[in-house]
Amino acid sequence: MNVKYNDLENKRVFITGGGSGIGASIVEHFCAQGSEVYFIDINVSESKKLIDEIKKKNFSIPTFIECDLLNIKQLQQTISNIIKEKGPINILINNAANDTRHKIDEVTEEYWNERMNVNLRHFFFTVQSVKKSMIENGGGSIINMGSTSWMIGQGGMAAYTAAKSGVVGLTRSFARDLGEFKIRVNSVVPGWVMTQRQIDLWLNEESEKELMHRQCLKEKLMPHEIAQAVLFFSSDQSSGCTNQAYVVDKGWLE
Repeated sequence: MNVKYNDLENKRVFITGGGSGIGASIVEHFCAQGSEVYFIDINVSESKKLIDEIKKKNFSIPTFIECDLLNIKQLQQTISNIIKEKGPINILINNAANDTRHKIDEVTEEYWNERMNVNLRHFFFTVQSVKKSMIENGGGSIINMGSTSWMIGQGGMAAYTAAKSGVVGLTRSFARDLGEFKIRVNSVVPGWVMTQRQIDLWLNEESEKELMHRQCLKEKLMPHEIAQAVLFFSSDQSSGCTNQAYVVDKGWLE
């Protein structure tokens, strides 16, 4: 967190799924920039723990709001309240997702719909919710978090990879529709990031060996490396960048 983006100071940032993993690192990095950060999550204990850790570092203190983004009305009301009470959201980070593995024969219609809802649907409705105030404020930046899983043909998670490929399509459509209002829309596309969840559930000797074989850079991809890319695409330093999907994966994707 050595790079300082002066234009991010005091910018109002809304982040979904900010309580843990990549999202927590994104929250912390924006706070280090002096941004006014609001984040939602359903994991209250992890979110409060994150705030306590940030307070120790003398960064700006984020505001945590417990919100289930599967409830679109609650999600939109949460955003509406922030805009009404604090002002327009300058930067939107659609980060929340769930990559639980699943077998084809075990997927029900209900499970499929739930995967779409947690990994794709809310991206649309958060953008819909911030659009008006961003336009009135003269522009903004929207980052939709993707995944290389569908690009490399990852198996065992078809609903997740389908949703994440949809994130790129959604990003490109939004970039076209909102560009005339100086709203930039990009996707940051992580490879296999070593969050605690990934380490606990799926990292083992065999998978780590494959990881090192496939990546050009022979070291694990960490959450802060994703957050650094998000900061860049949120700042005015990337003023010429929109309608893009930027891969951060240590060179796995060929």
